[in-house]
Amino acid sequence: MSNDEGRAASTGASRVNVLRLSGPCERWDEQDADFIREILDLVGDKWSMLVIGALAVGDARYSDLDTEIPAISRRMLTLTLKRLQRSGLVDRTAYAEVPPRVEYSLTGLGASLLSAIEPLAAWSAAQRTEIRRHQDAYDTSAPRSA
Repeated sequence: MSNDEGRAASTGASRVNVLRLSGPCERWDEQDADFIREILDLVGDKWSMLVIGALAVGDARYSDLDTEIPAISRRMLTLTLKRLQRSGLVDRTAYAEVPPRVEYSLTGLGASLLSAIEPLAAWSAAQRTEIRRHQDAYDTSAPRSA
């Protein structure tokens, strides 16, 4: 057991940062790195990116998002909207009308995320053929595990 592991065990710490990263990752401490992973899990989720992309063109009702985002279940759409709302990326506005109307929109924070998402989406689309070619080659040559 290393000194770090021994100290963690004696203090009750649940995680030991044994590996020290160099390069661009070394500028963040462990707490920042954990938060970065949490946010990347949130915004890197395929449904979150699609919801944010759909709201980039303007406010939308739940039914519009359900129609615009292919293959998303209503439960997953609801969970995704709640997660994005909790993190301050999406606003939910309920109007006191009959029938009730609810609209979702990007917050300023959510809109600022578009500058990171759009280049990633564009890169993905531009590299699709090459990536699929690599995936197909790997799938045909990789041994099948039982």
